[in-house]
Amino acid sequence: MTKAELVDGVAKTSGLSKKDAEVIVQTVLDSIVDSLQEGEKVELRGFGSFRLRERSSRQGRNPKTGEKVFVPAKKVPYFKPGKELKELINS
Repeated sequence: MTKAELVDGVAKTSGLSKKDAEVIVQTVLDSIVDSLQEGEKVELRGFGSFRLRERSSRQGRNPKTGEKVFVPAKKVPYFKPGKELKELINS
């Protein structure tokens, strides 16, 4: 599902215009991103949670040349599905 398809689904379900539904979807996504940037976890009960994982720096290798390269530490977002979502998918 793309963002445009999600906006269409919200518009149809809620009876709002596509423009209003797009504002709602974008606001939710922006709120999730802002919270993650601040280092907070985002938990949506019954759906799942978004969190950050710390990846430490490491020595990597350029696959083309074989040259060793330094890969800096970084934060990576990940999604952990909730119990209800897992049950719905596996039923």
